[in-house]
Amino acid sequence: MGSGEFGIDTETVARVADEVKAAKEAGFELCLVIGGGNIFRGVAGAAGGMDRAQADYMGMLATVMNALAMQNALEKIGVHTRVQSAIEMDQVCEPVIRRRALRHLEKGRVVIFAAGVGSPYFTTDSGAALRAAEMQCDALLKGTSVDGVYDSDPKSNVDAVRYDNVSYDTVLSDNLKVMDASAIALCRDNDIPIVVFSIREQGNLAKVLGGAGTATVVGKIN
Repeated sequence: MGSGEFGIDTETVARVADEVKAAKEAGFELCLVIGGGNIFRGVAGAAGGMDRAQADYMGMLATVMNALAMQNALEKIGVHTRVQSAIEMDQVCEPVIRRRALRHLEKGRVVIFAAGVGSPYFTTDSGAALRAAEMQCDALLKGTSVDGVYDSDPKSNVDAVRYDNVSYDTVLSDNLKVMDASAIALCRDNDIPIVVFSIREQGNLAKVLGGAGTATVVGKIN
C-alpha cells in the first residue's frame, strides 16, 4: 500500500517487481507468497464482529488481487509469471498444483501463490511455510519493514537488539513475532531457514539472496 492507508500503490508494486527481477537475473528460482493486509485483514474483520471464517476468506480474496497486481508488474518488465490460488478461480489464475508449479520454475517462470492455504484460521505466514516445504525451497525469505528480528519492537524501543542468527525454538519460546507459531514450527520440522530482511531497502532482495545485505536467519543453532 506504499505510503497510503490501504489499497494497492502501483509505484510500490513496481519497485518490488524490480527487486524480484534483479534476484531472478542473479540466477535464483523464486516463488512468491503475497498477503492481503493492505486490502483486508481477516483477524481485523473478526475483531470487528465478523465471523472469523468469513473474514479469513475475504482476506484470501485480497491476496489474489495483490498477486494479480504483482503478476502484471512483473510481466511489464519481462518476467514471466504464473499465479496459483489455493481457492480455485479459473478465469483469473491457476489452482495450486505442485507439479505444475515445479514445471513453471523449470521453465524459468516466477510462481506467485495466492489465497494462503485455502482455509480459514491460517495466516499467509503459514501459507508461505507450506509452499516452501512443498516446493522444496532452500529458504523462506520474509520481506518486512524492518531489517531483521529484534528482541523487542524496534519501532517502540530504541534499545532493541537485532539478531544475526536465532533459533526456531528461541523465536517460539520468546514470542519474537517473526511469523505465527505454526509457520515457524513447519519450517523447523522441515529444516527450512527463515531469512527476515527489509523489503523497503532498494536492491536488498538480491543482496540478501547473495549472502550480503542485512538480515536475520532463523534456523537450527547447535
